[in-house]
Amino acid sequence: MDIEQSLSAIVLAGGQSTRMGHDKALIVVNGIPLLKRVCQVALQCTPEVFVVTRSVDRYQAIVPPACHLIHESQLPGETTPQGPLVGFAQGLAQIRTDWVLLLACDLPNLNAQTLRDWATLCDRAQEAMALLPRQNLLAGWEPLCGFYRTNCFPALQGAIAQGERSFQRWLRSLTIQELAVPNPGMLLNCNTPADLWRVKSVDGS
Repeated sequence: MDIEQSLSAIVLAGGQSTRMGHDKALIVVNGIPLLKRVCQVALQCTPEVFVVTRSVDRYQAIVPPACHLIHESQLPGETTPQGPLVGFAQGLAQIRTDWVLLLACDLPNLNAQTLRDWATLCDRAQEAMALLPRQNLLAGWEPLCGFYRTNCFPALQGAIAQGERSFQRWLRSLTIQELAVPNPGMLLNCNTPADLWRVKSVDGS
């Protein structure tokens, strides 16, 4: 894959962090805020990285200068949290490449080489609309650490317009190719204080 021609990245930083109790994107691991860390890894895969967030002013100082901040807007008539599916759609509207790498902002163990290896599979994906990992056969897909064809945008817009907000349900409408995970720990999300303790007990921070 010619990365500059075929791949962009979207980092979602629009969650409420209710289970963590404070903003996950600003949690420091190994001296680096999680959002900045994820953006740095994304920039090792593609020079075009978009961060979708409702907190543009809050994150401006920590996001690498090469990244583009996109303000996630509330859909008309809605007052409750919209979830990552809507944030993905609002970021995808800005993408002009063939594929997009979608990442959550709370993945402290991301490995750039693994992502680059996965990216090489996009050219050979044939009918697949997404390339995603999963922890095991019983678990659902990991939608916020994988690749999507950007031409899924019209279908995504249609699903959201019909009220869909569940990423896992929307994925059932796509043909998905599974990505092998060399290190399952790479998919760890820092959703709770217990998750954060697991990360910091390993890195010593």
